[in-house]
Amino acid sequence: MPVRVALENTTTPSHVSGANSRRNSFQSCSLLSVGQAFSGTQNVSSLQKDEAWRVNVRIQGCDLEHGYLCGTMEALNVPMADTPVVTFWEGEIVDTKNYTFFTGKWEAAPEDDIRHWTKFESFGPLLGQVELDGGKSADLSNYPYIFMRWKEQYFVNVGTDCGLTIAGFYYVCFSCNDGSISGFYYDPNSSPFQKLELKATNDGRSGFSFSSYELQ
Repeated sequence: MPVRVALENTTTPSHVSGANSRRNSFQSCSLLSVGQAFSGTQNVSSLQKDEAWRVNVRIQGCDLEHGYLCGTMEALNVPMADTPVVTFWEGEIVDTKNYTFFTGKWEAAPEDDIRHWTKFESFGPLLGQVELDGGKSADLSNYPYIFMRWKEQYFVNVGTDCGLTIAGFYYVCFSCNDGSISGFYYDPNSSPFQKLELKATNDGRSGFSFSSYELQ
């Protein structure tokens, strides 16, 4: 959720067209489950200044069979906001069954997809296949990383005049080994490659607490 430039209406996620019929299922990962919390930062630096926000994320829903998850994101030290800013997001899991590496919406062309996915070192072995067919024929079921897109849908506790934008979305890479998350925000009207870095937390048992919000 970078500094507001413009807001656009959210769209319904588009599913894979003509994808491989093989029904991949990801390895079980307890750190990618409902209730799991993550904490870290988002770098929102621009040419004018260096800036990073503390960010908390909690998974509210996860359906690996349909490549879906959702959650809340809380930015704590946003300069133009009096309170932490919370958004609700929905995610697409790149599983080659429901979604491929090609976004096909949100103003992201295939070139933008490749440019962002290749920011993740873990994506390297998949590049050739993705350039060929979006990775539709790749078997990701036992890959140690899970790739996703997170699209913020609405503000939970503030209005749209809070000074931030949710017009873009995040390219996300989740490590099945340690639950760490890295991501890059994409919005043609915002600073490029704003990096999100999160680590799984024990939700209070290690000193981190996450506020509760009622989602409408």
